[in-house]
Amino acid sequence: MTSAHAHPPARAPSVRLATSADAAAAAIRAHGLRLSAARRLVLAAIYTAEGPVKAEEIAGGLDGRLPRSDLASVYRNLETLERLGLVRHVHLGHGPGRYERVGPHRDYLVCERCHTIASLPRDQLEAARRTIAAVTGFAVRFDHFPLTGLCPGCSAGAGDHSGR
Repeated sequence: MTSAHAHPPARAPSVRLATSADAAAAAIRAHGLRLSAARRLVLAAIYTAEGPVKAEEIAGGLDGRLPRSDLASVYRNLETLERLGLVRHVHLGHGPGRYERVGPHRDYLVCERCHTIASLPRDQLEAARRTIAAVTGFAVRFDHFPLTGLCPGCSAGAGDHSGR
């Protein structure tokens, strides 16, 4: 099982939050790293995707939107970009992790039946965090592993809520 980083990743001094692939490229250079063609491709994929993507999707060219790439190279570059604080990985149910650009933290919800993924701003689950902390003492996060259950469509059509 993978886990979220316990400490914030290192960030380039001149770039707080890369809001574009160009800003991310500047952050990479500020760390003294090369901006190879493979790294550019991964950046383009992360900033082109509408949400978290699998490394396999990046290597596959995001359904024809980008050139195909070597999967091992994609993983190496994602690891570097995560270490620099430009990319983070999340788990949205069973299967491989997904990657997204670092930005305002989002919490994820995944339907156990149809696998619909929903995301919302972190502050919308703040009351749940406070309740869980009050009951258990745990300071919970929902940005690395999602909350699971049934989406409105699946729960409306199902008599049971077991997710099976």
